[in-house]
Amino acid sequence: MAGPRVRIAIRDLSKTFAQGSREVAAVDRVSFDVCDKEFVAVVGPSGCGKSTILNMIGALVAPSGGQILVDGQPVAGRPAPQVGYVFQKDTVFPWRTVERNIALGLEYRGIPPAERERRVREAITLAGLQGFEDAFPATLSGGMRQRVALMRSLIVDPEILLMDEPFGALDTHTKLTLHAELLGLWEAKHQTVVFVTHDLSEAITLADRVVVLTRRPGKVKLIYEVRLRRPRDVITLRETGEYLREYGEIWHALGEEFAERTA
Repeated sequence: MAGPRVRIAIRDLSKTFAQGSREVAAVDRVSFDVCDKEFVAVVGPSGCGKSTILNMIGALVAPSGGQILVDGQPVAGRPAPQVGYVFQKDTVFPWRTVERNIALGLEYRGIPPAERERRVREAITLAGLQGFEDAFPATLSGGMRQRVALMRSLIVDPEILLMDEPFGALDTHTKLTLHAELLGLWEAKHQTVVFVTHDLSEAITLADRVVVLTRRPGKVKLIYEVRLRRPRDVITLRETGEYLREYGEIWHALGEEFAERTA
């Protein structure tokens, strides 16, 4: 029987940046696949190239070597139309209301006003932003702004979603709330997700598989299959023995990278 469909294929991916008169290797011969409807998290020490890999998948940065295929087609110069991106810093526009921020991608695609309004209303309800439709970003909390940014990406129904530490700047309570909301949305739509994070707990809570990178230049040290059943309760999950086992097994590999840096 054929295996699951591969949506993203990364083969011997490398990236070197010029830094003054010298070159700095950020990513070195990284290879892994992301399959259809799979949620893959990428973790590793700071500066190991996690975001660089995501930016290369999204065609924001050109590789120095290797290849990326999205649905069998090489990524070259421009993002694939089926790919959406949620950035580390919320990228909502301060001069647009919540409603108009979420509608932005639909406007670019020329979606008729009646259909656009229907989809925006649905997105606002899904994100728990009712009552804030006419609010401007300056009046919202960080977590609410990130919800707006997330829904702006999701409303255009991307088949593949790239997420670059979208909850990294949030407090623990807000982060857990958004974990629960993201899992609910993903379980409803099952996009293919690549999620970059420095938070191992976050990776285990959300992902089907965790790709662990070495310190710079980033190489694949471990690809770990998370065995926790779905659906997952983001609060009670962390009290279970299964979660602690998964955390310990991944930390054994990841912790070695921190130990080597401080040795």
